[in-house]
Amino acid sequence: MKNNVKEVRKTKKVTQVDLAEYLSVSRQTIISIESGRYVPSTVLSLKIAKCFETTVESLFVLEASDF
Repeated sequence: MKNNVKEVRKTKKVTQVDLAEYLSVSRQTIISIESGRYVPSTVLSLKIAKCFETTVESLFVLEASDF
């Protein structure tokens, strides 16, 4: 699964630390999500989308290899 959390976060001028604190997760979790090593839960994905005032679908994209 691809994501553009890092790009959106930078556009909104939010640091990894700020996002982690808002979501009540560690900075390492944010790093893992942004690098694609960790796929967040549905709840965490919804919280990220809410933080950036966007949709989950605009942040996370299924790839052909995900099927």
